[in-house]
Amino acid sequence: MTEYVGGDVIPTGFDVPVEPLRRAEHYTGEPGSIAEARAFAARFLEQLKTEWCAAPDRGADGELLLLVSELVTNAERHSNGPYILELEGTDSAITVCVYDSSSALPHRYPRDPARVGRHGLEIVDALAVEVTAERVPVGKRVRARFVLRR
Repeated sequence: MTEYVGGDVIPTGFDVPVEPLRRAEHYTGEPGSIAEARAFAARFLEQLKTEWCAAPDRGADGELLLLVSELVTNAERHSNGPYILELEGTDSAITVCVYDSSSALPHRYPRDPARVGRHGLEIVDALAVEVTAERVPVGKRVRARFVLRR
């Protein structure tokens, strides 16, 4: 794999590198924002299928939307302001990044089926092959890498 301008590049055999598909949207947190973010992710996946010939496993569409829902719901609940959903994908994986204004990093609670709520990061961990959270100048970024074919 070749690194190019901060992102993965697929070797093509030509001199021109092919960059992943990238899209980002800004959300205010107004009612309906989570549904809008899910719709944005669904459109992104359809574009990835068309432009990159991505062929996700059965059920991957729903799992991706659940992952996006959990991440943007957490951003909406735990920050005092807008958030950004950034998607980057190839034919094999999608990286989902959510930026929000809170500098408090998410906490993964021990598994407890009796607990009501606070299962978001547990769900994200189950769906993604890699999850990272870091502070950035505007607050924090939570990043999850989702594989389309397992």
